[in-house]
Amino acid sequence: MEWIIAIALLVAFIVYIVISRFMQKKNVKTLTEEEFRAGYRKAQLIDVREPNEFDNGHVLGARNIPVSQLKMRIKEIRKDQPVYMYDYNGVIVARAASILRKQGIKDLYQLKGGFKKWGGKVKKK
Repeated sequence: MEWIIAIALLVAFIVYIVISRFMQKKNVKTLTEEEFRAGYRKAQLIDVREPNEFDNGHVLGARNIPVSQLKMRIKEIRKDQPVYMYDYNGVIVARAASILRKQGIKDLYQLKGGFKKWGGKVKKK
């Protein structure tokens, strides 16, 4: 009986992962570092990490709007311009993209691998 529950939980977890990946691909386009560099200066560049992470280093020119504050600060993001986002490793951006899509912001891009894969200019506070 316990193994049936364990298998059911495992299957539910796998289904959750598959659906999350599908939704992430639907909500946000993943760009290589080269593609990201080519377009982020003509877009809104947003770091969705928490302020302490942002202060330790961020892409030069990025604004810090943590995913935890995104709903409250949604008016800071224009709907008529692309949004380029990143976090540390590319996981939190999916949640941010989902929030932005629900608010009608659809031109969303993320940096493949997140900030840890960024090789460009970095600013620290």
